[in-house]
Amino acid sequence: MDKAEKILEAKLYSAAEPNSQQRARFDKFLENKYGKKIPLEWISSDAFPGGFRLEVGSDIYDWSVGGRFRQLRETLVKVPTANGNIIPLLKDTIRTWTPEAMAEQVGSVKTVGDGIATVSGLDYATYGEILLFTGGVRGMVQDLRENEIGCILFNDDESVVEGSSVKRTGKTAGVPVGEGFLGRVVDALGVPVDGLGEIEAAGYMPVETPAPSIIDRQPVDTPLETGIFSIDSMFPIGRGQRELIIGDRQTGKTAIAVDAMINQNDKNCICIYVAIGQKTSSVVQIQQTLKKHGAMDHSIIVTASASDPAPLQYIAPYAGCAMAEYFMNKGKDVLIVYDDLSKHAVAYRALSLLLDRSPGREAYPGDVFYLHSRLLERAARLSDSIGGGSITALPIVETQAGDVSAYIPTNIISITDGQIFLEADQFFAGQRPAVNVGLSVSRVGGDAQTKAMKKATGTLRIDLAQYREMEVFTQFSSDLDEQTREQLDYGQGLMRMLRQPQYRPKSQHEQVITLVMALAHTMVGLDVDDISAFIEELIGMFETEHSDICSRIDSTGMLDDDLRKEITDISAAFREKWTKK
Repeated sequence: MDKAEKILEAKLYSAAEPNSQQRARFDKFLENKYGKKIPLEWISSDAFPGGFRLEVGSDIYDWSVGGRFRQLRETLVKVPTANGNIIPLLKDTIRTWTPEAMAEQVGSVKTVGDGIATVSGLDYATYGEILLFTGGVRGMVQDLRENEIGCILFNDDESVVEGSSVKRTGKTAGVPVGEGFLGRVVDALGVPVDGLGEIEAAGYMPVETPAPSIIDRQPVDTPLETGIFSIDSMFPIGRGQRELIIGDRQTGKTAIAVDAMINQNDKNCICIYVAIGQKTSSVVQIQQTLKKHGAMDHSIIVTASASDPAPLQYIAPYAGCAMAEYFMNKGKDVLIVYDDLSKHAVAYRALSLLLDRSPGREAYPGDVFYLHSRLLERAARLSDSIGGGSITALPIVETQAGDVSAYIPTNIISITDGQIFLEADQFFAGQRPAVNVGLSVSRVGGDAQTKAMKKATGTLRIDLAQYREMEVFTQFSSDLDEQTREQLDYGQGLMRMLRQPQYRPKSQHEQVITLVMALAHTMVGLDVDDISAFIEELIGMFETEHSDICSRIDSTGMLDDDLRKEITDISAAFREKWTKK
């Protein structure tokens, strides 16, 4: 309803009744402020010493001593403290401060429950605005209706009851950011939960911001090496890319993300892990793993555990992205993991249904696609003119019985730049990481690989595809010709080569040397169970006796024909010694 159409009444609370001159001034103020004459009712009250309180609809003007003191306090809070000595700034602020007739909009709670509050009386509250409830509880406007608003609560709602007062803040939801958050575990509001004390924030950023425009981006062409053989060789990830990790429960999705974070040691890349709806014990375990492998110093963990209310689970990935944007805007590279967006969608579905929004496919509201697109589109590689920083996003999605055609998986597949599909059958067969070569894809592809890796990979995907197809047709046959047996032996060797222990990311030279050796059929004829040990000893030999080759691959990222032949010859000679053991 438009402001001019509402029937407004003004109530003045003060100890003494205003005289005719004071009434005239009130009438003039109201007419100038609201564009029409508003009847004024005086109510005797001793609750506002040294002034008065004027209520006009949901607007409140507190001109008492207490009201003016609150104005001064809010002004002092905004005084910058970065330069150390703030006493002169405080003195100057107090000397130049003048109280203003500012409206303070106050509403009341109609209903509250399950982290949702319905509020009336805040006619001009905006979507996404933070509201302040009785007892310091904060909430965010999520639903705008004709005579009331729906609000999600970020804190425990026990102190919020029917009739509680609610104040507008005029601010959108934000989160503290800064270098001090590195190495820490915080909740969705940026409050530390690791028991290591307070964090000094360098700033405050809104949790939702528009994604960088096309003009502000540059192509994804710089590799972000995960250290995972099967990904770096066949489905490379570039800085600024969004690569989905998808698969059933307990198939190693989080392990891939954690390995990628560990591999960023000494690569000048900041990592942020957002845990949504995870068990607290799982988050602690990830923190200990990162700390053990030296990755926690350049990482931040944002957690909204399964025991936290749905509003915190909803806001957590946006808060993590805001922290990532702080570093990206400073020209740094960031890797952010959302684990997982399936639980995030469920939390949003719960909020939406409690807010009486219409359920759609699989009971999700119609805007659930926008929920994730406005989050993932913020991942980008900025152009050099504005710093060249990047955010690489690894969202994780859980499937049910491998069904990638469900609502949330298909939504996120269409938003991201590719997916790493983990197959349960391969996982339980011992193929870990259980990457499905056929369903996984990177739409950035070779642009995100070094020339050495791109050249070394060669026909790996085709060879694996041929092996999988041949394996299906020959699994029931006992009479195989020699060529088919050799092809199967070669394919089994490649599959065993792609197996990799957890928390053991591989360097570029390890992957390139192994690929060149394997694609030259050096491992054909070896017992499958011996291949892992063979590769490990081969790499150890290269690192001790041919360290110049390793350093050349790592430093230049190049692989010419002469170097390929040298690696092949050395590997073949090592194979001969190996078989004579």
